[in-house]
Amino acid sequence: MPRNSPDSFGSRATLAVGRSRYNYHSLPKFAESFRADISRLPYSIRILLENLLRREDGVAVKRDDIVALGHWHPRTLPDREIQFMPARVLLQDFTGVPAIADLAAMRSALRRLGGDPARINPLQPADLIIDHSVQVDRYGTLSAPETNADLEFRRNRERYQFLRWGQRAFRNFRVVPPDTGICHQVNLEYLAQIAMVAEQNGRKWIYPDTIVGTDSHTTMVNGLGVVGWGVGGIEAEAALLGQPCSMLIPRVVGFRLAGRLPPGATATDLVLTVTQMLRKKGVVGAFVEFFGPGLASLTVADRATIGNMAPEYGATIGVFPVDEQTLDYMRLTGRAALVPLIEAYFREQGLWYGPDQPEPWYSDTIELDLGTVEPCVAGPSRPQDRIPLAEVRGSFRKSLAGLMQNEAARIDRSILDCWLGDGGAPRYVAPELSIAPPDEKLGPLERCVPVRQPDGVAYNLCHGSIVIAAITSCTNTSNPSVLMAAGLLARNAVQRGLQVKPWVKTSFAPGSRVVTDYLASAGLMAYLEGLRFHLVGFGCTTCIGNSGPLPDHIAQAVVDGGLAVAAVLSGNRNFEGRINNYVRTNYLASPPLVVAYALAGNIAMDLTRDPVGVDPNGQPVYLKDIWPADEEVAELVRRHVTPEHFSRGYADILRGNGAWEELPVPASELYQWEETSTYLKEPPFFADATAVPAPVDDIRGARVLALLGDSVTTDHISPAGAIARG
Repeated sequence: MPRNSPDSFGSRATLAVGRSRYNYHSLPKFAESFRADISRLPYSIRILLENLLRREDGVAVKRDDIVALGHWHPRTLPDREIQFMPARVLLQDFTGVPAIADLAAMRSALRRLGGDPARINPLQPADLIIDHSVQVDRYGTLSAPETNADLEFRRNRERYQFLRWGQRAFRNFRVVPPDTGICHQVNLEYLAQIAMVAEQNGRKWIYPDTIVGTDSHTTMVNGLGVVGWGVGGIEAEAALLGQPCSMLIPRVVGFRLAGRLPPGATATDLVLTVTQMLRKKGVVGAFVEFFGPGLASLTVADRATIGNMAPEYGATIGVFPVDEQTLDYMRLTGRAALVPLIEAYFREQGLWYGPDQPEPWYSDTIELDLGTVEPCVAGPSRPQDRIPLAEVRGSFRKSLAGLMQNEAARIDRSILDCWLGDGGAPRYVAPELSIAPPDEKLGPLERCVPVRQPDGVAYNLCHGSIVIAAITSCTNTSNPSVLMAAGLLARNAVQRGLQVKPWVKTSFAPGSRVVTDYLASAGLMAYLEGLRFHLVGFGCTTCIGNSGPLPDHIAQAVVDGGLAVAAVLSGNRNFEGRINNYVRTNYLASPPLVVAYALAGNIAMDLTRDPVGVDPNGQPVYLKDIWPADEEVAELVRRHVTPEHFSRGYADILRGNGAWEELPVPASELYQWEETSTYLKEPPFFADATAVPAPVDDIRGARVLALLGDSVTTDHISPAGAIARG
């Protein structure tokens, strides 16, 4: 809070909770002074309004800025710039390292100028979670986590030493060590406070938790009622140094939810539906705010799944208001002590959501009856391309025809039409995917390659063969319901004698240690391991392209046959080439569907009618035979997902494992830059820094470096995964 805020609207107030008193800037008092009804403003706009009231200083935040935001109108196009100051900054180990390196360089420069380097620290609380570096090298075995963690430390030793130095050297800065969890899930389950408390001049101040992060999926915490989004490294670094983020007053699109999800539909199916709808609507640059009677049936874990994918549907945020579900989640995750303060503050501010609240004004509105959501996947390369299960086979075939466009001249038109057309009853694909008899002519789109593994197992790898099946990503591993469903489906499959196809690389990489704790408590980890979905580590893995190498015999068959093979993952992005260099089609799915497709072995199937496998008696087993009942999922979540799991899982989160603790790091205020390093170099920006900086000049003669068309992703510009050999 500015020390000399003019408080132009007399909004300062106090709130008593228990034995404590808190100062805050009251939205109701502002409304009274402003002589306007702000109760119909969107929740997110009111959060921004509080931010400006609290940060008013006459320089960065002026009275006119507050007036402009107070007069927000749903039909006004964004044209007014305001300065937003987040309460916290979230970093991950790839995009966060440059920001911390700059802080280290500032310390070195300040020492050269004769100053005290210890004065350089983040001014806003900052957390860096190391989650983007673990790779799925080893899988399908109990030793996978240890092996992958060991390789991760060996590959990233210099970077980890630097971050461990920063953990010790900087104030207001915490590092969550490797092999602990994914930043957004850790933020949701542990770091987020919803109502922040800070002390200034001996007084306690309370205000909404807000955040910017150096990862686009920072929006996951929107499910908890925390307004925040992903920003570039320079913006995050500015926030670390106490500078606000410049933004236009946004449009806010309201998304009304009604009803409840039908049996068999998951939060993943819901978010893929929402993503498709909002992409079609067009919400780029807008805030999306969810409201309506359907909110009551969605847990915070469900809401976080939807908030997580805001970048995929194009919005700046996808936020849910604070309500009873929010408080239930805080209790569940071991933060019950914060609940009385959160509830009192949000009710007092008029930020509490309930059925008796007036519906806010929105720039536009879209509506979804949750009862219409059905099981689906999205692919083969865009999250918004949702496909109901019954249509996956046909969709893949059309995509395959497109991928093979260069061979179109050699494809017999009648074969292509037969392949893509309806043709009556669906063509049954045997679970073994055996190649057709030699006397049966195959079309180019039915290509298969015979493979023999080193252990002697032989099979045919075909177009559509699923070579990667990954339960991964904070998007879904933060949701106990879909993970319990995956475990139960695995149990049912094992009990029917089914097994994952031998060509599928399986992996399980949850976003926090709490997940494996409650799955083990429910007795389901053993069944996942029975299908080779062993834990491979705690981190982003396949979702950000760290799927690791395919077995040599699989990769060779893909190359030799020019095969379009598939990956199925419970992540948020499936851009071309992101998951693995050899995998041309990638599908997003719920964790239980990831397991089901690993059993089936090929994406070109209709899981509503085709069997996922054959039991030891030769009887086909269908998805409906092994799909768990919603009631059983809910009962296991109720019994085994408890506050004790979260309290235990996060008790020593900052400590790290033995490898982290043993990293040799000098206890110095300055980082010792290594001249021979090929990775961490002292940034040159401050090498010639002077006590008085040179005046800022205009930029002249600038040129456009790239002008891009539609559907160009960050992965096209800078691939998340390994770059293929030329």
